Amino acid sequence: MNQIGKKDQLLVGFTLFSLFFGAGNLIFPPEVGSQAGTLTWLAMAGMALSAVGLPVLGVVAVARAGGLDALGNRVHPLFSKVFAVAAYLSIGPCLAIPRTASTSFEMAVPPFAGPEAPTALLQLLYSLAFFAGALALALRPEKLTDRLGKLLCPLLLLLIVVSFAGCLLNPLEGYGPPQSPDYAAHPTAQGFLDGYQTMDTIAALAFGIVIALNIRARGVEEDRTVVGCTVRAGWMAGALLLAVYSMLAHMGALSGGAFPGAANGAEVLSQLITALFGLPGSILLAAIFVVACFNVCVGLISSCGEYFAKLFPRLPYRAWAVLFAVVSMVIANAGLDLILQVSVPVLNIIYPAAIVLILLSFLQRWIGSLRYLYPAAVLLTVAASLLFTLGDLGLLPAALRELLYRLPLAAQGLGWLLPAALGAVAGGLLSLLPGRSTAG
Repeated sequence: MNQIGKKDQLLVGFTLFSLFFGAGNLIFPPEVGSQAGTLTWLAMAGMALSAVGLPVLGVVAVARAGGLDALGNRVHPLFSKVFAVAAYLSIGPCLAIPRTASTSFEMAVPPFAGPEAPTALLQLLYSLAFFAGALALALRPEKLTDRLGKLLCPLLLLLIVVSFAGCLLNPLEGYGPPQSPDYAAHPTAQGFLDGYQTMDTIAALAFGIVIALNIRARGVEEDRTVVGCTVRAGWMAGALLLAVYSMLAHMGALSGGAFPGAANGAEVLSQLITALFGLPGSILLAAIFVVACFNVCVGLISSCGEYFAKLFPRLPYRAWAVLFAVVSMVIANAGLDLILQVSVPVLNIIYPAAIVLILLSFLQRWIGSLRYLYPAAVLLTVAASLLFTLGDLGLLPAALRELLYRLPLAAQGLGWLLPAALGAVAGGLLSLLPGRSTAG
């Protein structure tokens, strides 16, 4: 079969949305609304670029290139392997998978257990049950469309729409003033940077494996049709993400106006939903977090297992899936705050390279013969991102840090843009020297 029906295409789009929409997607849009206040929609314009636009483009780029490895090979085969492993580990057992369990636990257990409850023991028991269930589904990755697309995704959307409807009926005090000086000064740029935290651009580079597997499981055999179905699923998932992010940002802005000073997006939603619905609202919110985080956990275990089973075939897919579930469970018990602290510098290094790689892929028709353009652009991007991250951590000499922050947009966290552009120009010019260009 070389075609896919409209119903199946819709289910694949729902599945991709379910894979994307997890812990970070629930936490950060309401946090943006709470922190930006009356500037929420300027901030959301930035977040929409980095947390919706770039992930959709990432799905398209990987589908058209023939996989993440093929896309990374345009820089260098060694870079392709290192970058892919770093991307899969960051969205897998090192950061994103543990975050699904720790975030859903924070929302589903402590609010109902009471202050005297043994939190550490409860978290251990919760993570055991959470990862056991996720692993059971992940062991059959070709069945995710039936399990996520048909059941859990519609349930998640229904729960979110019910919460949003409550905010429309009772808007509390309305939007408050900006709570963060960064949002007050540069709302769009800060929203763009906070969109990194969803990890979706990196995840987009990885989910193609699982989506293609589910499309083929529905009888599609021709590679070109699989690519087309994957691209359409990306646009559908992007539209759903944008709609849900807008609802969550509105809810966060209302919460910030009524309850200023919330520590994070989870607390923002908790305060708002509890005020609107009381105890039933807390149960509703817990259900939203558990379903969303569970969906993403299943997808990430599947994606990482598929990739590493191909990279290191001595271990079969199921063994990798079990390994990632066990490691993630251990890290999840370190707590949400620690995971979030570690994720920021890691993502600040990986994300810019992913953005440059995706954007260059859409110029492949014109730059494919310029063999040094990809390597030079990505090399300078990674170098600049690494230096800025070290500077933010206080690990660079003050003089060098001051010099770095003289680059355009450095104060907004986008100082890597100029080095990336200079690298692309230098690589292009070097490729044009006699004997340097090659057919692409």
